[in-house]
Amino acid sequence: MVRVVVASDKFKGSLTSAQVAAAVEAGVRRVHPGATVVAVPVADGGDGTLAAAVAAGYTLVPVVASGPTGLPVRSGYARRGDTAVVELADVCGLVRLPGVLAPMTTSSFGVGELIGAAVDAGCTRVILGIGGSASTDGGLGLIQALTRVLPARALPGAQALDVAVLRGRLDGVQVVVACDVDNPLTGPRGAAAVYGPQKGASPQQVAELDVRLAEWADRVAAMTGRDLRDVPGAGAAGGVGFAALALLGAELRPGIELVLEMVRFREQLVGADLVITGEGALDEQTLHGKAVAGIAAAAAAVPVVAVCGVNELTPAQLTAVGVRAAYALTDLEPDVSRCIAEPIPLLEKLAQQLASEHLTMAGTGEGSA
Repeated sequence: MVRVVVASDKFKGSLTSAQVAAAVEAGVRRVHPGATVVAVPVADGGDGTLAAAVAAGYTLVPVVASGPTGLPVRSGYARRGDTAVVELADVCGLVRLPGVLAPMTTSSFGVGELIGAAVDAGCTRVILGIGGSASTDGGLGLIQALTRVLPARALPGAQALDVAVLRGRLDGVQVVVACDVDNPLTGPRGAAAVYGPQKGASPQQVAELDVRLAEWADRVAAMTGRDLRDVPGAGAAGGVGFAALALLGAELRPGIELVLEMVRFREQLVGADLVITGEGALDEQTLHGKAVAGIAAAAAAVPVVAVCGVNELTPAQLTAVGVRAAYALTDLEPDVSRCIAEPIPLLEKLAQQLASEHLTMAGTGEGSA
């Protein structure tokens, strides 16, 4: 019997990971009605990480926490045993700012509240996905929440922090951060310069944010005796990577690698004839640690094909990351706006096509629909 594993990231702005899997399964079953199709929703550490954990059997623990502007939002963490999964994007990410951006006042306080809630509930390992941040606060808000200091909207509030309180609260807790960038905290490749404009910062505001981050790094170095501002990944998520490294003693790991462990991806590969992965756009970023490349690497000997909205990679580039072929919605519908608005019928057709081309030799004796 045919066994297919569908492990796709979301199509951003169009389909969730679970919706992609459902559409792909429908298409595959038109060709192989009796196929076993296993959906393994994944993410790369940004938005969708929490949903992937819940789909993998973690229990969602609801928490009301501070959104990026301080207003309360309904969020939560996922728990299995003593492990908690926290997604920064869900509580204080850009997805929580559908209207006007606020680059100078947004905070990571809410993600600290979620970590604190998980630790207070007895979790001793925290997996923290930090993609999709709305703030450039250097992780100050996160630390304020964990030390139970009222949130400040400017980095100079750091002098009120008590590192002893933080260390006491996190004693025996391991923090692992999903991080896919190597930017330092400050400077021309730092959090403000590279990612500030995406969060609405003007050139003048970028310069001011960079100064604030440098002052924060100075204070942390004075408190801890270590200056980690230039460590690769310190600039991730507006500097949350820096705070996690310098004050939480965190380990930074590639996001998709962490998520695949979390969802026990390799266990799902046993007996698989094909892995179908995907994301909204296959482009240069795909080649540098994004979900599709990570899944293809983890799948090892199992053939991997990809579905996507738009494909900008050549066959040679796909082959280099372990993907045999890519099927794009724009292959069927050149109008990108229609692909975004009505993706499911197109995706089902693509899945039917790839199943005919890559599963006909699986030896099932089933004919094409």
